[in-house]
Amino acid sequence: MIRILGIDPGSVTTGYGIIESEGSRLRHIAHGIIRCTSPSTLPQRLGEIYRTIHELIETYQPDHAAIEKVFVKKNVDSALKLGQARGAAICAVNQSMEGMRGSFYEYSPTQIKKTLVGYGRAEKQQMQRMVTTLLGLTVSPQQDAADALSCAICHAHHYGNAALMMANSYQLA
Repeated sequence: MIRILGIDPGSVTTGYGIIESEGSRLRHIAHGIIRCTSPSTLPQRLGEIYRTIHELIETYQPDHAAIEKVFVKKNVDSALKLGQARGAAICAVNQSMEGMRGSFYEYSPTQIKKTLVGYGRAEKQQMQRMVTTLLGLTVSPQQDAADALSCAICHAHHYGNAALMMANSYQLA
């Protein structure tokens, strides 16, 4: 059985989801969002993301962490902020899981969607419903948390594929 922390980075709202996976069985552990309070500066928001991810790892002791890769549309400024939020989350995972047996993995939005619903351009609501169904939840999680849970589920499904793991992993020292 492995415990997986999924992260959906954002500079204002970062989603997280924690699941356990044993073979094809999934179990929901926790999910939520890290909402950075306004009017905070970007460095303050990045610090909040870092601290909260660190606390989640200490509390839930995941074996693996998975994060969604940055998807850039047209707004370069938004992409840079998203990249910085992603970097804060990656640093928190690296610092918190150092020396543990876990590894860090990343998946593209298309990989995550294909894994969960079989279609790389699935709509957010479709993904949210699938997460709710796969984890047996009675209430759908908030969108950012659902995205993080999707990332964790994606990793659980790909965990046995050694070639994909090597292509998407960062071994923690």
